[in-house]
Amino acid sequence: MSGINLIELLIRVPVLLLALTLHEVCHGYFAYRMGDPTAYLQGRLSLNPLKHLDPLGALCLLFAPIGWAKPVPINPLNFRDRRKGILVSTAAGPVSNLVQAILFALVLRAVLAFTHGLPPAGHPQIVLFVGLLGELCYAAIWINVGLAVFNFLPLFPLDGFHITLQLLPPASQEWFAGMKLYGPFVILGLVLAENAFGVHILSSLIMPPVRFLLYHVAGINE
Repeated sequence: MSGINLIELLIRVPVLLLALTLHEVCHGYFAYRMGDPTAYLQGRLSLNPLKHLDPLGALCLLFAPIGWAKPVPINPLNFRDRRKGILVSTAAGPVSNLVQAILFALVLRAVLAFTHGLPPAGHPQIVLFVGLLGELCYAAIWINVGLAVFNFLPLFPLDGFHITLQLLPPASQEWFAGMKLYGPFVILGLVLAENAFGVHILSSLIMPPVRFLLYHVAGINE
């Protein structure tokens, strides 16, 4: 991703904090509902972003299409149904980002509808506010879709790895679990390919759902 100016940075930071915070809170909350109080007892169901922030992951998400927060602690032994508990609590994080992306797309649709009703030489303060709100919504769609797509990749330690492991038949689980050693290296390769070599693998995965939301939910024909 190219350099980000100050205005873009000020727009992205609150969106980023909200996206990462709700992602982790949903992990912990649904784990709690499935029988595991670990995150609750460690104060990780808080909406305070500082409880969940991973500085390196946040920086990556500011300047690249991926990122992460500090993982919420989960003890699968506490789940009433271990397999179901892992699936639900793990999927809750990236699903929360998809929900946020949809909600921001709806707000963007409302912003665009309001903008079309403004006179060409209307109030400059209103025009500026509406413009910034639209940029915030657009950034939120990108960030949340990026988080969801990235975390659904079946690579350790991402959510998609744990979801895939639980969905595989028992005979294949041991083989797939052995692949966790290679996950961090594949992720590093994807990041380097995106930012150092201009091979946009992650962006090509993120763009289709972003375009879908912009067209079908926000009403933007790009």
